[in-house]
Amino acid sequence: MSITIRPARREDVGAIVAMLADDHLGRARERVEEPLPDTYYAAFDAIARDANITLVVAADAGRVVGCLQLCILPGLSSQGASRALVEDVRVATDRRSLGIGEQLLQWAIAEARSRRCNLVELMTHQSRTDAQRFYERLGFAKSHFGMVMRF
Repeated sequence: MSITIRPARREDVGAIVAMLADDHLGRARERVEEPLPDTYYAAFDAIARDANITLVVAADAGRVVGCLQLCILPGLSSQGASRALVEDVRVATDRRSLGIGEQLLQWAIAEARSRRCNLVELMTHQSRTDAQRFYERLGFAKSHFGMVMRF
């Protein structure tokens, strides 16, 4: 298996949305249909224009098998340091436990370092206990209590 991590392309949006929808939480949030709602493409275009957001995919022989979004957040805290926020880490169901998620996270960590961030943070839903163990194995530590307000 030879995984390539590359910037996502517009034609990858369908595969990314399918991975986002492939669990108990995503099924309630995403709309996997043909054609995909235009909102997904509008969001992709906005991400592509933002220099502080990078959406990448893991590809194997041309097939998108994973994805991750990395957001660089400039801030005043910590003496003006930037931080990296990792979002939407997903691996195709039939490709899990093969190291693809780890490769994506290692890419994100290296990119955050190269962009002079002082930390990498991520959030995962409290029900995703397997994901939490995975992130802890990679060196992430529980540190904050997250809260959300949906509209």
